[in-house]
Amino acid sequence: MTNTDGYEEHDIVVQLTDVRKDFGDYAALDGVSLEIGAGESVAVMGPSGSGKSTLLNMVSGLDRPTSGSVLVGGEDLVGLSEKGLALFRRRRIGMIFQFFNLLDDLPALDNIALAGQLVGQKASTARKRASELMGELGIADRKDIHPASLSGGERQRVATARALMNRPALLLADEPTGALDSRSGDQVMQLLMDLNGLGQTLLIVTHDPRLAAQCARRVVEVADGRIARDRSVNHAVATKAAR
Repeated sequence: MTNTDGYEEHDIVVQLTDVRKDFGDYAALDGVSLEIGAGESVAVMGPSGSGKSTLLNMVSGLDRPTSGSVLVGGEDLVGLSEKGLALFRRRRIGMIFQFFNLLDDLPALDNIALAGQLVGQKASTARKRASELMGELGIADRKDIHPASLSGGERQRVATARALMNRPALLLADEPTGALDSRSGDQVMQLLMDLNGLGQTLLIVTHDPRLAAQCARRVVEVADGRIARDRSVNHAVATKAAR
């Protein structure tokens, strides 16, 4: 199977090797090694302070490791400058946040298209791609609506379209249902499953075991800055248990 990004399913999209991150005397990550293949959907879980958010920041290039290596989409993030990291995130990483992070003064279509324009796309090209994504995600009729007038589920779909704008090697979701009611949360979970079914590689950080059970093929449990468990999810069993 070929991923939407051109990767073969056996290719490694994320490779962390012996990653350590110190904050003073505190090790937020302590020798973490992790591989995620193209087309996988992986959920990272753990209590507050366990290191899961720091792990996400390593993969996204928002933070640098104290030691160890981080490769994403074949790119060595440790060797990139701050400018290089920012460009890498825009082109190769899609990010979905708990609180959407949309620009309130722009309508939905322009919120999405901006992600393309920031990497050099013409405005007309970016708007065409944004419009196509809104259609695929079932929100084409909301293109001229500002975020404040959208429901939570609609805002998360706009944020997802923005994350997909540049056909990222990896889609990161940080508590993507945390600010949603149960109905909207279910819609977003279905959306993530559909994207993964099309070959999109996903890395989801969540406190919600139901989200992990529904949307992930693997669950990585983090405790005290280390990977405590890395297990496969039996979707036939997990889906039944989640209902």
